[in-house]
Amino acid sequence: MKIYQLHRQQRLALSQQQAWEFFSSPHYLNQITPEFFHVDITSPVPEDIYSGLLIRYRMKAVFGVPMSWLSEVSHCDKPNRFVYQQAVGPFGFWSHEVCLSNCAEGVVLEDIVFYTMPFGWLGQLLHGFIGDKLQRIFDTRRDYLQAKWGVAEP
Repeated sequence: MKIYQLHRQQRLALSQQQAWEFFSSPHYLNQITPEFFHVDITSPVPEDIYSGLLIRYRMKAVFGVPMSWLSEVSHCDKPNRFVYQQAVGPFGFWSHEVCLSNCAEGVVLEDIVFYTMPFGWLGQLLHGFIGDKLQRIFDTRRDYLQAKWGVAEP
């Protein structure tokens, strides 16, 4: 089984607390992702996330086909980092860590994603398509954040 990784880092003109409030809330997902990746949150979500929190989604990420996704916040260290992992969903495994650290301009946002494809060799074949979709999702996120809070990279 092949394990894929996606890593992104971006400097934003936000305080760590502002960044935490934005990134730890799943309610902003549709603002920072492309239109093809529409997410409906189908379970209640408290104002503050915590380790063990389960969040249920319905999304249309591939060919407009609705998919269910259940994620668990497996680690939560407010306001520094949180990790959510897929409990039920389209991947064989999915873990997304969001780290926030202070810098001179505000905060450094770091996304670290590990995932595997389901269906053995067929999933590996499909990864070219799915991997491109994931890149587009994170490219849209980067562009939105740069336009809203971005700082020039040194």
